Amino acid sequence: MQNKLIDKTQKTLTSVYYIVYLLAVLSAVGGYYLTFKGNLYVNPLSETGITLTSIFIIYIIGSIPLTLGGFHFMTKKWIEIENEASKIEKYKNGATLRLIIIGINISIGLLLFYITRSQSMIFCAGIGAIALFFCKPATGKISSELKLEEVEQ
Repeated sequence: MQNKLIDKTQKTLTSVYYIVYLLAVLSAVGGYYLTFKGNLYVNPLSETGITLTSIFIIYIIGSIPLTLGGFHFMTKKWIEIENEASKIEKYKNGATLRLIIIGINISIGLLLFYITRSQSMIFCAGIGAIALFFCKPATGKISSELKLEEVEQ
């Protein structure tokens, strides 16, 4: 029973993981087409450009550590739950939220890269991609983070 729940959770989280990457690719394509003919361009040295990039950099500096740290903190609480189905469900919801928040960083970074043509935005998107890489779901990772005991078959 427990192994089936973990496998189902892992498959769901893996789907979300790759959907987030797909949305990042779509953001890159969308950003390219938005700026293809030069219709949408914000000078990164203008007041608007500086404001956009500053807000995003502050957002990424805050959201990634808070998301990863908050998930780690909540995982410590979920370990204490006796009902394993409930524990795994809470983990799945938290991990999905973590993937979405970090995925938003990548997508916004790519869009701002095309809009401002600023290298710092592509670096910010790269930071988000690296953070997302560390969140890749795996069955063993779920078991170890929730400290689930292996069920003998």
